[in-house]
Amino acid sequence: MSTDIENRRDALRERYLRPVGERPASTARGLHHTALVSSDVERTVAFYQDVLGFPLTELIDNRDYPGSSHFFHDIGNGNLLAFFDFPGLDLGPYAEVLGGLHHVAISVDPARWEELVARLADAGVEHEVHSGVSVYFRDPDGARIELISDPLGEMYGHQVL
Repeated sequence: MSTDIENRRDALRERYLRPVGERPASTARGLHHTALVSSDVERTVAFYQDVLGFPLTELIDNRDYPGSSHFFHDIGNGNLLAFFDFPGLDLGPYAEVLGGLHHVAISVDPARWEELVARLADAGVEHEVHSGVSVYFRDPDGARIELISDPLGEMYGHQVL
């Protein structure tokens, strides 16, 4: 890794990262939901509910676009993964762009993680396991999803919260 890059990271840490005891409390309560775009409601529900085990909790009208649905999946701990469909709009394929989504990392219990990796394989979903605790794959519309078995607030042995 470039020394310049590491020096820049060190400078950013020095400027912005406060020790745990000195950090102010967050003004937020948590992530209410992350909303992705779905090209096919039924296919998306089947993938997230049947393959991943994230129950559908609601399917309502999207108030911002007539004929569009807004639907939600329970990803545990009071958190939701939501979707919009936009029928009639010619949306392009998933793309990683500045300001866009790189991936969604969802925490799962280590015992469930093994089961979910097997379920992905059984469903024929291409996936890649990293570090024995993360599995990366794409949903039916190409969004990159990570299932990680590290505890919340921890990543690969580092406390991140």
